[in-house]
Amino acid sequence: MTALDLSSPVAVVGTGTMGQGIAQVALVAGHPVRLYDTVPGRARDAAEAIGARLDRLVAKDRLTGADRDAARARLKPVDSLADLADCGLVVEAVLERLDVKRQLFGELEEIVAEDCLLATNTSSLSVTAIGGALRHPGRFVGLHFFNPAPLLPLVEVVSGFATDVTSATRAYETARAWGKTPVACADTPGFIVNRIARPFYAEAFAVYEAQAADPATIDAVLRECGGFKMGAFELTDLIGQDVNESVTHSVWQSFFQDVRFTPSLAQRRLVESGRLGRKSGRGWYDYAEGAERPEPHTADKEQPPAHVVAEGGLGPAGELLTLIREAGIQVREEDEDHGTRLVLPSGGQLVLADGQTSAEFRDVVYFDLALDYRAATRIALSAAQDTSPQTLAEATGLFQALGKQVSVIGDVPGMIVARTVARIVDLAHDAVAKGVATEEDIDTAMRLGVNYPLGPFEWDRRLGREFAFDVLDEMHERDPSGRYAPSLALYRHAYAIDKREGTP
Repeated sequence: MTALDLSSPVAVVGTGTMGQGIAQVALVAGHPVRLYDTVPGRARDAAEAIGARLDRLVAKDRLTGADRDAARARLKPVDSLADLADCGLVVEAVLERLDVKRQLFGELEEIVAEDCLLATNTSSLSVTAIGGALRHPGRFVGLHFFNPAPLLPLVEVVSGFATDVTSATRAYETARAWGKTPVACADTPGFIVNRIARPFYAEAFAVYEAQAADPATIDAVLRECGGFKMGAFELTDLIGQDVNESVTHSVWQSFFQDVRFTPSLAQRRLVESGRLGRKSGRGWYDYAEGAERPEPHTADKEQPPAHVVAEGGLGPAGELLTLIREAGIQVREEDEDHGTRLVLPSGGQLVLADGQTSAEFRDVVYFDLALDYRAATRIALSAAQDTSPQTLAEATGLFQALGKQVSVIGDVPGMIVARTVARIVDLAHDAVAKGVATEEDIDTAMRLGVNYPLGPFEWDRRLGREFAFDVLDEMHERDPSGRYAPSLALYRHAYAIDKREGTP
C-alpha cells in the first residue's frame, strides 16, 4: 500500500494551532488542502495564518517563492463538510471530547467516498472508541502529530481494534511521504509517548513530595546528570500543568487506575491553585517579570580523598574509575562477589543507586545514575541522617575533584535519574510484550517525541539487562503498593540472562 497520491485533496477539520500545523505539513508536501471549522470565518483566518507562515519560510530560505505561491493556490477554506466530498484523507483536530469526534466522523462517513481515509489527531482518547460507531471502521486510524506539527518529526500512527492493515499502512506511508518519521502502535492509553513518558514526571514529583529535594535541584540533576534536555518541573510548566495533569489522569483512568500511573497530588494542588506554568505566569517556578529563578542545591567545596578502593567494579558507572585516576586519586581494585562499591578512606562506602536506602546500612552514600559520567556536570548524592559527616564529605570531594557540582538530596530509594530511567525501561518492555509497538519504534518515539537522550532500549543495553529490574525490585520491597513492581516482561528480560549463565 502506497502513500496518498499528491493529487488527492487532504482535509483538516478543526483549525486551531494543531489543525493549522497539520494542514501546513500536507500543503508543503504538495497536496490540495481543504480547511473546515464549525466557527464561521475561522477557516479563512487559519488559511491567512498558514499563508503568513509560508511567507516566513520564504524569508528564511526554507521555501522558494514559487513553491509558496503554488501552495497558497492549493489551500482552500470551506464552509461546509459537504465541500470535503472529494478528499482522499480527512484529519480531525477538534475538541478532545469523544461525543464531538464521534458525531463528526459519523457525518463525514455520509459525505466522503468509501476509499477516503479518516484520521483523528487525538492524544488522549481511544481511537477504537472514536471509530466504533462508523459503518466502516476499518478505514479509521489515529495520526497523532506533535506540536508544532511543521517542526516536530514524529507521528504516531495508531491502529484501532477495527483498523484495517491497509489503512494503517497507507497512513504510515503518507506521513513518511510528508517528511515525517512515523511509528506504528496499537490503540493503548497514551499510545507510545504519553504512556512511556509518565515516570519522567511522576518520579520527579514523588521525590519532591518526599521532601528529598526541591524542583530546581531535581530539574538540574535530570538535565546535568541524566542528560535530559529539560527537567520535569520546567517541562510541565512549559506544557501547562493542567494539560500535563489531564494526560496523566486520562492514562491512569484508562488503565483502570493502575497504581503505576497514579497522578501527583502536588501537581493537582498546583492546578487547583491556578498555577498552570508559563501561560499563567506561575507554576512550579515564578515567571513574573524580574522574578529570580531558584538555584539548585549545590554542596560546598570539600577535600577529595587521597585514595579509594573499588570493590566488584561499578557496573554502569565503571567509567568513574578512569575519571578518578585522571584526577590523580589512587584507585585500588578488588574483586568482590557481594557488591559493587567504592570504599572511602573513612571506611564509608559510595554506591550507585540501586533502589535501597542509606538508612539501611552503616555509612553508605548513594550516587545517582548518569547518562555519561565524563560529560555530566552535576551528580546527586544521598545519605541517611546518621551517615558519618566525614563519609559524606569525602564522597562530595571525590566528585568535585572530577569537575562535578554535587547536590546532596534526601535518602530516597533509587535517587532521581536511576529510578526514572528504570521505570521508563520497564514500561517500554511491558509495551512491547503487549504488542503496543516494536522496540525500534519505541526508541524512535521517545527520542523524537519528548527529546530523550536515549530510547528506553538504548538505555537498557547501555546499563545491562538486570539494572532496571534490580532497582525496581528493591524499590518494590520498600514500597509494596505496586507502583514499582517490575513488569512480567522486565522480569523475563532480566531472568533470561541469569538462565543462560546458569544461575538458578
